[in-house]
Amino acid sequence: MFEQYIAEFREKELGILVENEPLAKHTTLRVGGPARILVQPNDRFAIIESIDLAKKLGITFKILGKGSNLLCSDEVFAGVVIKTDKGLNYTIVEGTRVTVGAGVSDVKLARNVAKLGLSGLEFLSGIPGTIGGAVFMNAGAYLREMKDVLVEVLVLDSTGRVKKLCVDELELSYRTSIFQKHPDWLVIEAVLQLTPGDKDEILSLIRSRKEKRVHAQPLEYPSAGSSFRNPDGHAAWQLVADSGLRGFTVGGAMVSEKHTNFIINANKATAQDIADVMHHVRHEVKKKCGLDMHQEVEFFNWNEN
Repeated sequence: MFEQYIAEFREKELGILVENEPLAKHTTLRVGGPARILVQPNDRFAIIESIDLAKKLGITFKILGKGSNLLCSDEVFAGVVIKTDKGLNYTIVEGTRVTVGAGVSDVKLARNVAKLGLSGLEFLSGIPGTIGGAVFMNAGAYLREMKDVLVEVLVLDSTGRVKKLCVDELELSYRTSIFQKHPDWLVIEAVLQLTPGDKDEILSLIRSRKEKRVHAQPLEYPSAGSSFRNPDGHAAWQLVADSGLRGFTVGGAMVSEKHTNFIINANKATAQDIADVMHHVRHEVKKKCGLDMHQEVEFFNWNEN
């Protein structure tokens, strides 16, 4: 079945295809075993064809953007990974309304609209993922979330139908959305409503927040960003620090000493190292603080977790 997938994908010239590709090359944590096949389709239609082909042949598939917020296991993924960051990398600006492909970088989009004097996405300027992932997680920072700017999204559902969903249908709340109930749906694009602003002031705010992140977060190491959600009324980093876990290490994975809600790949960590640190943090915080820590990071291709 893999041979047939490869043959049909190449015959139709749908994009780039590589075999036995280490997912460590495609995740911000820089860990993950090989995927039997990884493809980078050319555009929206090639992505849909790539998914349809996998379904037709009964091959398990995984949609991947920039690989942030994802912990891939060290094992072989016996399926197809479909990367969308190139095929859905487009932005259309019409006044204050922006239509953006799900593969567009959050950081680049925030900067690009700022240069046009559009405000509303400053909170995205430090989130290392794509718009598709930001919609999926209802990403947020500085008391702003995707739900504050979203108008509608274009979605490929599990039946292969492309449909529009307005923001009120997305069930957006703190780090959650309807897409977490339907992981087989694909966000194709989002329509955002921004507001006019002073270009220099917006860019200055983005720069100042970047400087703060450099000092406060371990950006020099691979990570998935924040590892845990903030429990109601508590800061996740404070709970981890209060549990005495600053600098806790398993293999090459470590709870950052700079920001304790970051688990970093400090020295050639395996995915198992990172998973072990996360499990230990959850156990210790529960034991010492009596609170459950819910991970923001998605576990992929694990038998358990």
